[in-house]
Amino acid sequence: MSTESAAEKSAVNGIRTALGIGGVLAVIVGILILVWPGKTAMVVTAIIAIYAIAAGLVYAGLGIFSKTKGGWARVGHILLGILFIIGGVVALFNLGQTAVWLALFIGILVGIMWIVEGVVSLSTLGDAASKGWTIFFAILSIIAGIVVLFSPIWGTVVLWWLLGISLVVLGIINIVRAFTFGKRDL
Repeated sequence: MSTESAAEKSAVNGIRTALGIGGVLAVIVGILILVWPGKTAMVVTAIIAIYAIAAGLVYAGLGIFSKTKGGWARVGHILLGILFIIGGVVALFNLGQTAVWLALFIGILVGIMWIVEGVVSLSTLGDAASKGWTIFFAILSIIAGIVVLFSPIWGTVVLWWLLGISLVVLGIINIVRAFTFGKRDL
């Protein structure tokens, strides 16, 4: 076997391994979301809270130990770090309430984004190749955004379930791809 062929086989095996591991992780997370949606949301919230604490420590460290930043920049970094740390700690001690607040925030954000996306689609109607599809998309987007705005928790629950289903389906597809990738060429 030539060196080029061995390198190619090694690359294919690496891709297959990455597809397989990614697929298995996606299936596991998808199943967790579908079986324990509330607990999985709290785990995600905990991860975000831990990230906030870590980011806060970094910002505070930048403010405290920086030798090149001016006084206000250092104070700003320290204050931002303290806010991140406080937010992360509060979130960790109130995971249930923070998960609900996060769901509400995401629901409202998605609703607003869908309304804006619909309005932007209508504003580009003159440049659209298919005016009918553009109008259909815009109306659907605006209606979906309004529905989610009036019930952001319900909208977030639906999106959470769709995420879980998508992760399971896409994870299975990646697992299949891991077993079939590169078979034709080798």
